[in-house]
Amino acid sequence: MTVTEPNAVVRAPVPPLAERARNVGGSPVRDILAVTARPEVINFAGGLPAPELFDAEGVAEAYAQVLAKDAGRALQYSTTEGEPALRGALAARTTARQLPTTADDVLVTSGSQQALSLLATALLEPGDTVLVENPTYLAALQVFAFAGVRVVGVDCDEDGIDPEALDALVARERPKLLYTIPTFQNPTGRTLPAGRRATVASVAERRGLWIVEDDPYGELRFEGERVPWIAAQPGAEDRTVLLGSFSKVMAPGMRLGWMRAPAAVLRACAVAKQAADLHTPTVNQLAAARYLATRDLDAHVATVAAAYRERRDALLAGLPAALPEGSVWNRPEGGMFLWARLPEAYDTTRLLRTVVEHEVAYVPGAPFFAGAPGRSTMRLCFVTHSPQEIALGVERLGRALRRS
Repeated sequence: MTVTEPNAVVRAPVPPLAERARNVGGSPVRDILAVTARPEVINFAGGLPAPELFDAEGVAEAYAQVLAKDAGRALQYSTTEGEPALRGALAARTTARQLPTTADDVLVTSGSQQALSLLATALLEPGDTVLVENPTYLAALQVFAFAGVRVVGVDCDEDGIDPEALDALVARERPKLLYTIPTFQNPTGRTLPAGRRATVASVAERRGLWIVEDDPYGELRFEGERVPWIAAQPGAEDRTVLLGSFSKVMAPGMRLGWMRAPAAVLRACAVAKQAADLHTPTVNQLAAARYLATRDLDAHVATVAAAYRERRDALLAGLPAALPEGSVWNRPEGGMFLWARLPEAYDTTRLLRTVVEHEVAYVPGAPFFAGAPGRSTMRLCFVTHSPQEIALGVERLGRALRRS
């Protein structure tokens, strides 16, 4: 017979985590960055802007001016929709790029990643179908997984979405939303041509479809002509949400993004944001508005883009000797990423451990796919290191692949 102590406390197990928290994994890119954080590793894996190119002086001055002249406001709560000065500046920049926009069309978010999460809350129900480019942005796949939706990849070629494949897929799958990064896409670096953008807008108009157009890289153009947003195409006006960010052109640590969206969507996302963080930090918003008013962001971006072009060229120069015969890769006109496909016999996930032993790293392409993974693919970020470091990194990559 078991004797129970009279004052013993029976401890029941705590309830389990939510199913979505148990089933959605972390970011493979973050995991790789943790493994490759050693300073001697030349890291093509992360999507990190070059810190030496931040306008640290200009940003610091903007913060100093805000805190010196209006500290009470800068350190206070703010409205969920965002500070009027920043919303107005963002609207003016968008209008100058041939998409008429007012401050009331804009919601400021804590990075464009939060904007995507808010949209999933506002637009999607568990079980809905979402279309994405194949491959697509990893963190978008995470957002949709947490939302409990079904994700289907759209067939793409070297120019991006195949409009005929999109039309057929929408007719068959009846999705609610298409998520796309049409300019300097992550992970592939490709850009959707203007004609295809018009066709995508037409498909959404005819079939009844939301478009979420993510544009964190579009200002980082090295060559060629700017391509108008899908949001500016006829038929897309009432069904496209355009996302933007200062992370790649000002500083990711400021965590400033925004969405331009139809009024009903903005209202729903504002309510969702109130439940998430009340509002984006006031001081960061006012500093960004001050920066836009007193500095030439476009000139700064042009300087950054020129440096990134040199780094892209350094990577392109080294790839023919580094990658095995039969490999193919693209030549992005801007952005941060280049996409390579090795012969089918290569598995870039399996090879990564050997590559890291040679003090270089990339991101295997497989996790970026919504469907069957491209196991011989890889994403290479070319902006974080100097051209000299890139050349050395590509040499290391070549040695590692030859010994695998």
